[in-house]
Amino acid sequence: MENIEKRGSWSSRATFILAAVGSAVGLGNAWRFPGLAAKHGGGAFILVYVLAMVVFGVPLLMMEIAIGRKMRSGAPGSLRGLNKKFEPIGWSATVNAFFIATYYAVVFAWVILMAISSFRFAGIGTAEGAKTLWSDLIMASINMTEIEFTLDGFDRISTLVFVCLLIAWGLIYWCIRNGAHSVGKVVKYTVFLPVICLAIMAIKGVTMPNAMLGIKKMFVPEFSALSDPKLWTDAFGQVFYSLSVMMAIMFAYGSFLDEKSNVATDSLIIAFSDLGISLLAGIVMFSTMAGTGNLDMMNPSGIATAFIFYPQAIVNLSSIGWLNAIFAFVFYFCLCTLAIDSAFSIIEGVSTAFSDKFGTKRRTTTIVICILAGLISLIYITGSGPALLDIVDNWCNNYNLIIIGILECVAIGWCFKLGKVLDEVNKNTKKFKMPKWWFYTSIKFIAPIMLSVMVVWNLVSLFTSGGIYGKYYNIWSNLICGWLMTAIVFASGFIIHFICKKKKIGEDKEEKTWDNKAEEKEELKTENE
Repeated sequence: MENIEKRGSWSSRATFILAAVGSAVGLGNAWRFPGLAAKHGGGAFILVYVLAMVVFGVPLLMMEIAIGRKMRSGAPGSLRGLNKKFEPIGWSATVNAFFIATYYAVVFAWVILMAISSFRFAGIGTAEGAKTLWSDLIMASINMTEIEFTLDGFDRISTLVFVCLLIAWGLIYWCIRNGAHSVGKVVKYTVFLPVICLAIMAIKGVTMPNAMLGIKKMFVPEFSALSDPKLWTDAFGQVFYSLSVMMAIMFAYGSFLDEKSNVATDSLIIAFSDLGISLLAGIVMFSTMAGTGNLDMMNPSGIATAFIFYPQAIVNLSSIGWLNAIFAFVFYFCLCTLAIDSAFSIIEGVSTAFSDKFGTKRRTTTIVICILAGLISLIYITGSGPALLDIVDNWCNNYNLIIIGILECVAIGWCFKLGKVLDEVNKNTKKFKMPKWWFYTSIKFIAPIMLSVMVVWNLVSLFTSGGIYGKYYNIWSNLICGWLMTAIVFASGFIIHFICKKKKIGEDKEEKTWDNKAEEKEELKTENE
């Protein structure tokens, strides 16, 4: 039986918190959060976002970390420990995270390329020139006039992005090559660096002419926006994605925790650190866009904001080219540090799940997963890649992730003794204990209901938007990249179970369950030693 020493653990409480904050704080905080706030009445969106964070974000985060710590396993193993029938839910979360990693690495590569090419801002004097920088770099050698999904698009690859993609995967593997040990060393720098960069840019932003117009738009609520159902679904969705729940990550990170850790307090620190950095990123975006006269260009699409609209704002910062280039480098370097934490945390969650299940060496498992994901990610840098990325991202986040959340809440909230999970959350805490009414109401009612509303809303939009997922992509591309991928995600648990049964994998292992007293005695013995 695997014990804590063999498994590895966080070197300190601070390291775990930094790693979890790094996973939670990603590119979505830097560009999607401000865009959604601009779209939905500024302060009105922030108000609902904070409400969603408190009502169900924090309880879900606590739940996953606590179960991971108790079971000493990744998502599939942790959920199997509660009930064997729950294991497929864990595999769905793991496989969906794997698909997310394949395209997230490409977005990371785009950011790396923009950071490397930031010197080009010194020679760009117009907004129109900045607008074309995206196509010059990202779509280099593809010669596409618009993003489309065609078979002949797959034979064109951007060499520049390919090189940056290799760098991205190299960095991801390097960060998690030794599991919690190497992650702990990396997050000491990668979590603080973006905060410092964002703080520098926020100071610059608020000192620009008319910057206060942006700050006002961000924080003063347009209460009429609260009547828009889309605001509520977007705010709840942003919390859901931002905290990295339902992605197998927090189970894995929790499994490296020591028994004396304080899950309740640490989860609050993680959640509100994530919120604080989102607000800081919002201040940067709103003040800079307002200061350069581009406030109306803010867009809920993170890709458009980061690679098309923000470059146009950068060239308007000053009349000094080299100063604009420095600002561009700081901005995209900040995005790099945000991307790397989230990217390697996704792979760590996947790697932990497979190494726990199949008993393989953690480093070997990580190498194999990085290679497989890296090979798949090549398809996103072809001529049809951006369209494919758009479709896969839509299905992974707007359908798969939400359905996984519903299943997880129903399984743990209704088919398991939720009081046991709450006891694990409040274990070792003194000053703050998660109230039963808050935890139970969120997991059993609010979270599954809100997530069900979200998935129904998205499905209605799917079939009423001029065709299957909009008028821009044809039906067969959605069938292959959307419906088929979703089928693989939710069938993965049963496929893996069939393989393990056929190959008789894991039959000689002692079954880990929540009430396994022998295991608890073994862990207690290990701690005393």
